[in-house]
Amino acid sequence: MLNPRVVLINNNEAATRELQQLGCDPQGIAIMAAKAIFKTVKIEGVSTKAANLLKQTFLAKGGEVAVARGTADLSIEHTDVLIFATLKQYRLALNQLKQQPWGLPQLAERIENSLRGDAIFPMRHYEWHDRSLSIQPGRTLVMGILNLTPDSFSDGGKYNQVEKAVQHACEMVELGADIIDIGAESTRPYGSQLVSEQEEMARLLPILDQVLAKVSVPVSVDTYKASVAKAALAAGAHIVNDIWGLHTPGMAEVAAAQRAPVIIMHNQVDSIYQHDIMSDMITFLEESIEIGIKAGIPFENFIVDPGIGFGKTTVQNLEVMARLGELKSLGCPILLATSRKRFIGEALGGLPPQERVEGTGATVAWGIMQGVQMVRVHDVKEIVRVTRMIDTLVRRDFHA
Repeated sequence: MLNPRVVLINNNEAATRELQQLGCDPQGIAIMAAKAIFKTVKIEGVSTKAANLLKQTFLAKGGEVAVARGTADLSIEHTDVLIFATLKQYRLALNQLKQQPWGLPQLAERIENSLRGDAIFPMRHYEWHDRSLSIQPGRTLVMGILNLTPDSFSDGGKYNQVEKAVQHACEMVELGADIIDIGAESTRPYGSQLVSEQEEMARLLPILDQVLAKVSVPVSVDTYKASVAKAALAAGAHIVNDIWGLHTPGMAEVAAAQRAPVIIMHNQVDSIYQHDIMSDMITFLEESIEIGIKAGIPFENFIVDPGIGFGKTTVQNLEVMARLGELKSLGCPILLATSRKRFIGEALGGLPPQERVEGTGATVAWGIMQGVQMVRVHDVKEIVRVTRMIDTLVRRDFHA
């Protein structure tokens, strides 16, 4: 009974569990766990001098480094780099690189940060005077969508009256929503109508006031206008959900002044990317974080959103979904908002929004497996069940 098979070991917990099942000595487990976890790290635009020294260092530790042709003879100035190594090999090589020239100490620190972001769950606890919110391992948070717009792609006009909106918010909380996200302007990237700040506030504030009075969970406001965010936070909203990731004037200062957590989404006006799509997205989000930190927002108050459906074709959305785990290198909680979106309908043969629940559930399950901590959805009952099941599978701690 030999049963050879490939096992998946992608973190310290999995490595430790497999070694314990073998009956290894605890000291041996501590030594071998880092040898069992293999990671590939990509770095862009490294000088060829630095890349050659980086390659030599990793080779000496038993790892491998891929670089562009022309790196060894310095016939090119820069190269992208792929490092293939175990965590032990990273530790040994990075310690040595910190003593080298050509910017390698700073590069080693950035590689360490990326590995740390990939491995460590970004736990957060937000406290307000009237409620709180915790982001913790094994418990995916569900954000219920409350659209107050007449032209939302999925449920436009259904909840833009106070009584119906409040009732729907309360229903979503009863069904398991951890956050209610209120939006008063449709921001879908095709066919939406721009509204003025005054109109958006006229739609938002009366209903926001009633929702805050009726629900016990935090309420986020989906807006990219600083004046609207300021008014909503003053009225008692807890979180800012900004589809332009603090790139619009004044938004960072508003969030900083209220010490509000802020969801920074990747967005752009077209689907043309200058480099690799994930590279461009991470650059945008890093700029968002930098803007926020300069304004006074603590790093712990950032939540990132890949912006599925915004500035991306269906093919690009699917690629981003396949590579969601790369966002973990930012060190922030990740919010995934795929609910009923067009790419799901197209992938399933042209289904309309109301028939995309199963497809949404599949993207949510996949996202959690890739490291997502929060999901923004219309169909709260169904998606809460999906998240609870996937959380149970990931934790592996169910007892009948």
